[in-house]
Amino acid sequence: MLTVENLTLHYGHSQILNGISLEAQRGQITCVLGTNGVGKTSLMKAISGTHPRSGGTLTLDGEALRPLPAHLMAQKGVGYVPQGREIFPLLSVRENLETGFNCLPAGKRLVPEEILDLFPVLKDMQNRRGGDLSGGQQQQLAIARALITRPRLLLLDEPTEGIQPNIIQQIGDVIGQLRDQGEMAIILVEQFFDFAYGIADQFCVLRRGKVISSGSKSSISKADLLKGVSV
Repeated sequence: MLTVENLTLHYGHSQILNGISLEAQRGQITCVLGTNGVGKTSLMKAISGTHPRSGGTLTLDGEALRPLPAHLMAQKGVGYVPQGREIFPLLSVRENLETGFNCLPAGKRLVPEEILDLFPVLKDMQNRRGGDLSGGQQQQLAIARALITRPRLLLLDEPTEGIQPNIIQQIGDVIGQLRDQGEMAIILVEQFFDFAYGIADQFCVLRRGKVISSGSKSSISKADLLKGVSV
């Protein structure tokens, strides 16, 4: 579904990503691991178009994509759930979901029932303001909003951050269901190692803006992955 080759990214004169290459397959979860500050969020921003990449190639479902802004990447089928959720606190849950309509043609601008079935709490709280939801509920809202755009590639940046354990389990179950549907590729950035290891099919470990190891769960030992994420 996604192939990234030699991707670089700069913030001003500072190079943050240096020749990143990875693949994300449809029907699999690829987890990006690494300590704080190694470029994981920058990688997600580069793929999503939130921050322009400086170089490298990005191919989505066979189509080579030039650097595009985030709204055009969303139209291409890239759904992005950023770190910190970034929901609209004064809009209702329903209105937050409807912000995803901008990426869709007029005939597809609806909230599918199956998305609300994935997150029953949102179904019950559609008229509540986003800012009134708990952190875990806001995270579920952010994921549901990304799904509104019918993504072929779903990017999840730290979906368990600051979330209570029972909600982490619910979010993990939903991510697993989305993977098992086999219709999208999922890239997950995650600091909670046990959650990441339990759910991922493929791993990509970053250090100082470079890939230091990558491969399937069966090809990389848990001990080696832990070394990659240790300070």
